[in-house]
Amino acid sequence: MREVAIIGAGVTKFGELWDASFRDLGIEAGLKAMYDANLTGSEVDGMYIGNMSSGRFISQHHVGALIADYTGMASRNLPAVRVEAAGASGGVAFREAVMAVASGMHDVVIVGGAEKMTDVTDDASNSVMDSANDQQWEATIGATFASLNAMIARRCMHEGIATREEIASMSVNDHAHGALNPDAQFRKAISLDTVLRSGMVADPLTMFDCAPISDGAAAVVLCPMDIAKRYTDRPVRVLASAQASDSLALFQRKEITSFSATVAAANKAYSMAKITPSEIAVAEVHDHFTIEGILALQDLGFFAKGEAGKAVMGGQATIGGKIAVNTSGGLKARGHPVGATGVAQIVEITKQLRGDADKRQVANARYGLAHSVGGTGSTVVVNIMEAV
Repeated sequence: MREVAIIGAGVTKFGELWDASFRDLGIEAGLKAMYDANLTGSEVDGMYIGNMSSGRFISQHHVGALIADYTGMASRNLPAVRVEAAGASGGVAFREAVMAVASGMHDVVIVGGAEKMTDVTDDASNSVMDSANDQQWEATIGATFASLNAMIARRCMHEGIATREEIASMSVNDHAHGALNPDAQFRKAISLDTVLRSGMVADPLTMFDCAPISDGAAAVVLCPMDIAKRYTDRPVRVLASAQASDSLALFQRKEITSFSATVAAANKAYSMAKITPSEIAVAEVHDHFTIEGILALQDLGFFAKGEAGKAVMGGQATIGGKIAVNTSGGLKARGHPVGATGVAQIVEITKQLRGDADKRQVANARYGLAHSVGGTGSTVVVNIMEAV
């Protein structure tokens, strides 16, 4: 298997982008990544696009062909594949592209992720998100995405894994970093009291515990490490990409205070990368809801069970702390256009490892990790990158 490098990265602004269409966003991110990689486009021989539900958000299926067409790649008959795995769509698309390059099937591949979520009502958008869970045994009987995560939060509080304040501190951490990110949907630091006093969504989770509905796109360019210097003098090495699954319905799990798919994917990724969690300097973790972020920090091995909430509340997850978590602003502050999120995480880690993160730069970062989740931990991808 060949070593794989990231040679280009691009991202759009995230938010309620009324003046930009789905194809506009995808093309913008792709062109930024290609420009960053010094590509003309003729070298590209494969394309993977992470997208959860364009069919319901914008009534457009066949997204692979759409993006290939409007990026000018269709005239070259370039293979373009759309990848769907709910909130992990972008992360899985990235993994598929890594495997394609590592295997020798492709040499230069663009990985994109895009979602346009604001063209439908909030109710319709939330209905699409609920379909990431078990439609028959959860969604149709009233268990929403928010209420399922509220159950997880309540159980964690009951077992003493995290207090309500510690769970809320994940949002404070995200917003502090999002305030430094010019592409983030919300660029304002908030207090713990703001989270706790915001409108109730699903007890105990409030509005500021939940990621927003967002539009946006992100893209990266991959190639074999041995030719990366043709395009850039600052490639980022992909050390590991691991994926794991769990039951779709939450009630089928042995426990709900840990995502076993995260543990499995993380252990595999650390083994592939030949490093330990303590060596990771910066991590982008999936926190569609704040409780997911707390669980991720434990399941990824950064903090012991019952200690992650205390660590975040104590500032250990901020830039300059034990490990810099969600320097982009995370899903809560950067935004969560579902199909784009996993790729946007890779973009952020790439910027950090290249030293391009400006005011949110983590000093001397060598290893970075991106953690992407579909559903309530049903699909998980963990990617580890290294500065070269």
